[in-house]
Amino acid sequence: MTTTEHSTPYNRVAGTNVERIAALSDALFAIALTLIVLDIRVPMHGGLATEHDLAKAIGGLAPRLVTYLLSFMTLGIFWVGQQTHLNHLRRADRHLTWFHLAFLATIAVMPFSTGLLAEFITFRMALLIYWVNILASGIVSFAAVRYAFRAGLVKEGAGEEAFKALEWRLMSGQMLYALGAALCLINTYWSIGFIVLVQLYFAVAPHLSRREVRSAPGA
Repeated sequence: MTTTEHSTPYNRVAGTNVERIAALSDALFAIALTLIVLDIRVPMHGGLATEHDLAKAIGGLAPRLVTYLLSFMTLGIFWVGQQTHLNHLRRADRHLTWFHLAFLATIAVMPFSTGLLAEFITFRMALLIYWVNILASGIVSFAAVRYAFRAGLVKEGAGEEAFKALEWRLMSGQMLYALGAALCLINTYWSIGFIVLVQLYFAVAPHLSRREVRSAPGA
C-alpha cells in the first residue's frame, strides 16, 4: 500500500457523524448520572426505633449527599460543554471521534471516584483521585476542542467564537479546580466547598461577550 494510513479511504470516512457522537455521549452521561445516586441508600430499618434514630441515620448519609451534588454538577458542566462543542462542528473525523471516546472514558470513571470520595471524604488521597478524574476529563476535552479548531472542523463565525470561549473556560476551570484540590492540605471539606463554588460559578456564569472572548488568553 503506497498511501499513508491517514489518507486511506477508511480514515477519511470513519467517525464523521457528529450526531452519533452526541447520542453515545448522552447515553453514557445518563448512566453516569444514575450510578452516582445509587450510593445513597435508604437506612436499614433494623435498629431504628425512634425518629431520632432515623434522623441520625439520615445525617450519616451527608457525605454521600455532598459528593452526589458535587458529581452531578461536575457531570452537568462537562455535558453542557461537550454539547456546545458538538453543536458548533461542521463535521467530525476519526481522530476527533477518538478524542471524544477518550473523554467519555474519563466520564465513565466518575461514579467510582465519587463513591471513593463519599466513603473516605476526610482522606486527602480520595479527594486527589477525584480531582485527577476531573483533570483528566478537562485535559481530553481541551485537546478535542483544540484539535477540532485546528483541523477546520468548526463552523465559521459563531462556531469559531464558541470554541475560543470553550478553551478559555476549560483552562480557567482547571486552574480553579487545581486550587480547590490544593486546599485539601488544610481540610478536604475546604476543597469540596471551594470546588462546589467554582461549579456554581460556571453553571450560572454570565455569557462572555465577543470582545471578552477575543481578549481572553489563547483567543
